[in-house]
Amino acid sequence: MIPRYTRPEMGAIWSDQNKFQKWLEVEIATAEAEAEAGLIPKSAARAIRRKGGFDVRRILEIEKEVKHDVIAFTTNVAEHVGREARYLHFGLTSNDVVDTAQGLQVREASKLLLAGIERLAAVLKKRAFEFKDAPMVGRTHGIHAEPITFGVKIAIWHAEAQRNRERLAYAAEQMRVGKISGAVGIYSHLSPAVEKKILTKLGLETTPACSQVIQRDRHAFYLSTLAVIAASLEKIALEVRGLQRTEVREVEEYFSAKQKGSSAMPHKRNPVTSEQICGLARVVRANAQAALENVALWHERDISHSSVERVILPDSTILLDYLLDKTAGLVEKMFVYPERMQENLDMLKGLIFSGQLLLDLTEKGVAREEAYRWVQRNAMQVWKTREDFKALVQRDTDISSRLSAKEIAAVFNTKRYLKHVDDIFKRVFGK
Repeated sequence: MIPRYTRPEMGAIWSDQNKFQKWLEVEIATAEAEAEAGLIPKSAARAIRRKGGFDVRRILEIEKEVKHDVIAFTTNVAEHVGREARYLHFGLTSNDVVDTAQGLQVREASKLLLAGIERLAAVLKKRAFEFKDAPMVGRTHGIHAEPITFGVKIAIWHAEAQRNRERLAYAAEQMRVGKISGAVGIYSHLSPAVEKKILTKLGLETTPACSQVIQRDRHAFYLSTLAVIAASLEKIALEVRGLQRTEVREVEEYFSAKQKGSSAMPHKRNPVTSEQICGLARVVRANAQAALENVALWHERDISHSSVERVILPDSTILLDYLLDKTAGLVEKMFVYPERMQENLDMLKGLIFSGQLLLDLTEKGVAREEAYRWVQRNAMQVWKTREDFKALVQRDTDISSRLSAKEIAAVFNTKRYLKHVDDIFKRVFGK
C-alpha cells in the first residue's frame, strides 16, 4: 500500500513493525496500571516491560494458524516474557489494544501532516509577498472580469491553508483517544479509573462512552478533514494548470533542463505535477466516503470497518503527506510571468474597466439602468470590432457629456482596483 515516493517517516508509522510496537506499548501501560491498582503482581508488570518483545515474521506465522492478529501478537509476546506472561492482556479485549494503538499511530501521522501544512503555508506567504503588487486579470466563469494581483490569489490559498491547519489540529485531537472498556464497553473486568491511568500513561484521552470500539464518527471526521485539505491542494494545482495553458501562460510549473514533456512532441512542457495532485486528491476524497460508511456498525460492533481502515488510514495520510510536499514544491518553484499577466490584462482593449465606468456614471446622477445601457453598447462594440473601449467611450456623447476627459482617464486606472491590496494582506498575514 505504501507508494515508493512516500517520505519514510510517514510510511514507517503504518508499518507492521510500528503497529505491533504500539500494541506492545498499550500492553505495557495496561500491565503497569493494573499492578499499581493491585490487580496483577508488580513483578509481572516489570517482566512485561523488561522482556516484552515481538518478531513480525513470527507473528505472521502464528496468524496463519490462528487466523487472529491480536492472538498471534500476544502469543509471540508471551514467548518473550515467559512465565509472567499469564498477566499479559489481562482483562482486555482485542479492540482495547487495536483502537488505542491506532490512536497513537494517528497522533504520529497528524504531527507530520501538520508540519507539511506549515511548510506549505510558509511557501505561500513568501510567494504572496513576492507578487503582492503584480497585476493580473481576475476571471469569473473563465472570462476576464476585473484586475486583481497574483499575490492576492496566493494570499487566498494561504488563508485556506491556515484554516486547514486548524481543522486538522481539531480532527487529530478528536482521534487522540483510547479505550480500555472491554468487550462491549461496559467495564466488566477493568474499571474506568484503571482505564484512565492506562491512557494517561500513553498520552491519550478517554472517551465518554463507547461500545467494543471507539465510535467511528471520529474516524469519519478525521478522514473527511484530510479530504478537505486534499481538495484545497487540488484547487491550487488546478489554478496552476489553468494559468499554464498556452493561450494564458501566466504561470508555469518548474521545468528542468533535462526534463521531457512528450515522447512525440519535443516542444511540450506539461503541468504533470499539478495533474498528479488533482488526480490523487480524488483518492483521498473516495477514502473519506469509505470512512463515512464505517460509522454504522452492527450493535456493539462488527468487523466490517477493520479491513477498510487498514487501507484508508495509511493510504490517506501517506497520500496527503505526499500531496502537501508536492504542492509546496509546485508553488515554491513555479515560474511566474508578470509581463504576460499585463498582456492578458490589456487583451480586451479596456473592457475590464466597464464596472468602474458604470459606477462613475451613477455617481454623476445617471440612472443605473441607463448608465448600464450606455456602457454595454460600447462594450459590445469592442467584442465585435476589437476597437479600443476607452476611445469608444470618449466618442460617446451621452458618456462624455457626464464625464470629463480627466474623469474618463481615471476610469481606466488599474490602481483604483488594487487600492485595498495592503488591507487584504494585513487581514491574512497580520501587521
